[in-house]
Parts: sequence; C-alpha cells; structure tokens
Amino acid sequence: MLDNELKSRIQGSYSRFLDAKGLRSRYAQKQMIAAVARQLGEVVQDDSGNRLGEKHVIAVEAGTGTGKTIAYLLAALPIAQARGKRLIVSTATVALQEQLIHKDLPELAEKTDLSFRFEIAKGRRRYLCINKLESSLEQQDGLNQMALYEDEIALRLGPEDLKLYKGLMDEYASGRWSGDKDELSVELDEAAWLPLTSDHHQCTNRRCANFNACPFFRSRGELEQADLIVVNHDLVLADLSLGGGAILPEPSDAIYLFDEAHHLGEKATGHFALSMRTKASDKQLRGFDKMFKQLLDESDNALVIKDTVERMQRPVQEVQHALGALDQRLDEELLLLQEHERRRRYERGEVPGDIRELALQLSVALTRLDALAESLLAKVKEGLEGEQSELERGFSERWTPVLGGHWARIQRMSWLARSFAHGDEPGAPPTARWIVKHDNEMGVDTELHSAPVSARDHLKDLLWDHCYAAVLTSATLTALGSFDTLFTQLGLPLDTPGMRLASPFDYAANARLEVPMMRSDPGKADEHTEEVAQWLAAELPKLSAVLVLFTSWRQMNRIIETLDETLLKRVIPQGDLSKQAMLQTHRERIDKGEPSILFGLASFAEGVDLPGDYLKDVIICKLPFSVPDDPVDATLAEWVEERGGNAFQDISVPAASVKLTQAVGRLLRTETDSGRVVLLDRRVVTRRYGQALLNALPPFQRIIHR
Repeated sequence: MLDNELKSRIQGSYSRFLDAKGLRSRYAQKQMIAAVARQLGEVVQDDSGNRLGEKHVIAVEAGTGTGKTIAYLLAALPIAQARGKRLIVSTATVALQEQLIHKDLPELAEKTDLSFRFEIAKGRRRYLCINKLESSLEQQDGLNQMALYEDEIALRLGPEDLKLYKGLMDEYASGRWSGDKDELSVELDEAAWLPLTSDHHQCTNRRCANFNACPFFRSRGELEQADLIVVNHDLVLADLSLGGGAILPEPSDAIYLFDEAHHLGEKATGHFALSMRTKASDKQLRGFDKMFKQLLDESDNALVIKDTVERMQRPVQEVQHALGALDQRLDEELLLLQEHERRRRYERGEVPGDIRELALQLSVALTRLDALAESLLAKVKEGLEGEQSELERGFSERWTPVLGGHWARIQRMSWLARSFAHGDEPGAPPTARWIVKHDNEMGVDTELHSAPVSARDHLKDLLWDHCYAAVLTSATLTALGSFDTLFTQLGLPLDTPGMRLASPFDYAANARLEVPMMRSDPGKADEHTEEVAQWLAAELPKLSAVLVLFTSWRQMNRIIETLDETLLKRVIPQGDLSKQAMLQTHRERIDKGEPSILFGLASFAEGVDLPGDYLKDVIICKLPFSVPDDPVDATLAEWVEERGGNAFQDISVPAASVKLTQAVGRLLRTETDSGRVVLLDRRVVTRRYGQALLNALPPFQRIIHR
C-alpha cells in the first residue's frame, strides 16, 4: 500500500506540473496516475527489497490526448525512488524516445519538485569500438586476412573509407565526438559503420586497453547513476536474453514502463527468430584453415593454443560435411517449388524426417565446434591478463574480436540446426520453420528460417517472473475491447489488471466515419482496386489534407498508375522519400495553402502526428488483415485450428481490430481537430465480425451508405 507521504508527493507533483504549464487536470490522466500508483504500491517486498507475490503488472490503454507519458512518469518515479528501484522506460520507436529525452523528461524535472537523473541506453552496435577503428587503420596498407566475413573490416580500405575512418578517429580523439553513432555530424551507412562496432562475444570488457576511453562503457557508467533509463524494446529483449543485468539493471531491481506495448509481442517473436544460408555458411567455414594458420603464425607462444586449434579442425570438417548433405537434400525441396515461388513452409513447423535427421547430424557437429570455439576464445583472452598470461597482450587484443565473431556465428548456426533437428514441446506453441531460395554468385543458396509463433514463454521466464514490477501502456492495447489477446501473446495471466481510459476528445461532434457504397468484394483484389481507383479519382480533387492507407504495395502502385497528372502531383507516395521527409513535404505544402495527399502502408497507420489543418481526411482502402501466407502467422493459425479454435476469429479479426483502431487514430490529435475517416471496405457492414470491428473504434458519428 502507498503511504500518505508518497501519495502527497505524487499529487503535489501533478499539481505543480499543471500550474507550471497553465493546464487543467484531465480526468483520464488522473485515473491513470491513480491506477499505476495503486498497482505499484501493492507490490509486496521482503526486507531485502525482493518482490513477493504476483500483483506486479498492470496494463493501461489510454486514448489519444490522455497525457499517458506524464501520467506513468508521475506515478512510477516517486515509488521507484522510495523503494530503491530503477525505472526502465521502453518504447518501440525512435520518435517516442526522442520525445521522452528532449521534451517530456526535461519538462517534468523543470516543472515539478521531483529530483531525478535520466539517461538513454543503447546497444553496443550504436557505439564506436576504438580497437576496431585502430585495427582498421593499422592494417590499411595491406590485406586484413582476419576479415573473413562481409560485416567485418573490409579487405582493403579505399581512399574514401580511409579518409572517413581517419576523420572519425580525429573527431573522437579531440573530444568533439562521443563515439555515439547518433551524435555524428555526418551520415554514415551501416556498411561503413558496422565494421567499427563490437558485440558481447567480441568485446574484451575491462581487459581492453581502451576500456577507460570506451564510448559504450562510458555510457554504461552513466546508466549506473540514473534513476530512469530510456530504452527500446529490442534492447530490453537483448538484455533479458543475456540473463538480465548485462546492459540494464537487474530485472528484480527494475520497474519496467513499456510504452507502445502493443509492439512488445511482435518484437519478442522477431528477437528469437533464427536464419542461416547453407552455401554462405560453408564459404565462411572454408576460410577457417586460413584463419587458423594466421592465428598460429602471429602468436608469440603458439603452444598455448595449438592443441585447441588442432582439435577444432576435425569438427569444422564434420560441420562442412553435414552442412553439405543438408544443403543437397534441401535442393531437392526447392525443386518442388513452382517457378514463381521462393519459399517452402513446413506445415505446423514439422520438418520431414530425413531433413530432421540431417539437421541432427549438423547440430551434433556444431555443438562440438561451439564448445571448442568458446574454449579457443577463452585461451586467447588470457593474453589480456598481463604478466599472468603466456600470450602477448597485443595478439589477444587483435584476435579476441575476430574469434568472438566466429563463435557468435557458430552459436547461431547451432541454435538453428537444433531447431530443425528437434520438434516442439507437446502442447506448447509451435515454431515456424521454412526455407527460402536465393539466387546469387554462388548459384542457388538455401536459407533456413526458424521463428517461434509466440514469445509468451520467453517473456514469462525472462521478464515477468523476475521483474519487480511492470506497466504496459498504449493507445491500442485491447482487441475488440478485450485485453485477452495481448495477455495471451505476452505470457501474462488473463486476470492481470487492465484499465481502458477513453480519450478526452469529442469524437461524435468533431469526426465522422463514413462507409460508402461499394459494389466490389475486397477479397477480389483486382475488382476492388479498380473501384477504389475510381472512388479516389472522383473524391481526392475535392480534398486538401489527406492520408490514404493501403494494405499492399501492389494496390498502391496500381492506383498510382491510374491517377491523372494533375492529381499525381499532389500525391506523396511511400517509397520515394523517408517517412519523415514525406511528412515534412506534406506540412510545407499545407502551410503554403496547397493540397497534399499522402499514400502509405502499415507504417503510416501509427506514429503519424498531423494535427489541425495538416490532416482532414483519412481514407482506409481495405481492412488491415494480415497477409495469409506469412510463415509465422500460417503456423500459428494451424496450431489454433488443431486445438479447436477458429484462426480467423481468434487471430485475424482481433489483429485487424488493433490495426484499424491505430489507423483511425491518425485523424484527431488535439481537442480542436476535426475531420473524416472513410473506409472503402463494406465488410464492416456485410460480415458478422464487422459490427465488432466498428464497436471497438472511438465513438465517431457513423455514416453508413446503404
């Protein structure tokens, strides 16, 4: 329970914030502050601060205009400080991170009496590895024979690369640049940046000669002093995969605030997905002989590592042999594909028995190689221990990142092979498995894929069972008015507390939802596209600020082809510019009094903030049902059907409901906004599920043309 002192602190901070901003309290915002504070206050802990019991998670769906960010911060920050915990605020998008860091948090500190320190946490790949940069410059006169993979230092630095890398070194050495990629004054593409970064396999941590100057560990030091850490969902998942506490605070010492929480399940599923190309992997393995020779030649005491290197050679050959046999069998699978097909999915994720046996042989060989690769890396790292080691420090510093990278790849190959070799646990959500055909300079290369259809068990085991507390929030957490879909996806009990807070906007007075008469069935793509094109050609010339949302590139591009030249000049289609550049161009046109029409796909159905005159009409061409041939979705659908469910009603309709709610949410962004949503899909009227989809939307004035 919250004591009176904490209650007063939260209430007082809210009052001061409102007074300083000249705002009135919002009913929904007050409700959210109270609900989050009450739930966090009910977390019971022992004398050591460890959580006892299970009342530690709450979900709050807060409509647009609620002011949810300030609400959860005001509620959670005083409680976290009082209990000696750290706040981890996790978002799905960079835009919300930037809003938190540059606007919401500074404003909260300035306009309340709350005293706190906040930092943003990023993964290692966002920071310069000084060792990698030094190594690339030192080796620029000759070939870097250790770079066996495309994402390591290029074999030879060209004049432009050399100039760029020297410039980066000068910027960092002079103190003008922190080593954070996001703070660079020049654009740097991933191909140039990735070779200058490290990961936890390659990094030598405190044993590195550049540890005290390391940009990543400097940022880690700042995190240790922070009361509140802003991250993205991917970094939270990466930290949890490493056991928790590797990058961020220990889960047991943290209160997680997941904003944009409707993305967490999808992010988690993607995080645990695996892939491997057979011929590309074989090519990499064939480079090991060359690497082993150079490793021994460069060592000042080859005897220390020679035995391990020699013991690795046979497993490498075994892996190559097993990989070749598997690749040959998969080539037969690819012959079964039609000419236009590039992918073969295994129903229910069940791989044919002979392929499973070949994958098992590969898995056994990779397990041996994995253990020896880890052992070799450990021996080479001993050279970083100074006088206690038999290896020279410089040798170890050069080779640790290289061997660490190889070990990481071997690990991922091993996990993928194990997934294809072994089935899923009875009753558990299955793993989707499929292969993809790629044509390249090596001929046909087969890519194996493995992805869980649900990350619920991972999240339960790694996050919910260990965290001190968590808050999930978004404007769209429920599907068809229920939290059940979300809680099932995330591995939370169905009785987890959930609260829905209505937006303060007057939808009935300021906005309407129209469903025009349409003759075509959206299931017949060509007919529907033709009718949508006719409707847009007739209506768009009358409109000034429009967002048209499509469910496929094919439909969008076909409709663009039908537009006359005058109308086409008004259209800003997705694909030609970045999302931010499109929005900026749109705003500039509206500011000049010119009409502007945005054409976009799913990414424009959320994260687009165009208040006032910048957006008056949102046109949704088709209900946003998922593509039916997605391997993960298809495998999940099979599993649901086998268990007596209805995949369409249990999966597709709830998912479409969430996406549709997000899409219509682009219209009203402030209390004074007004406009119209047009849905060019009569299935909301003609299908049984249609009424449920409409009822889940905000209370627009509805105009259904009959």
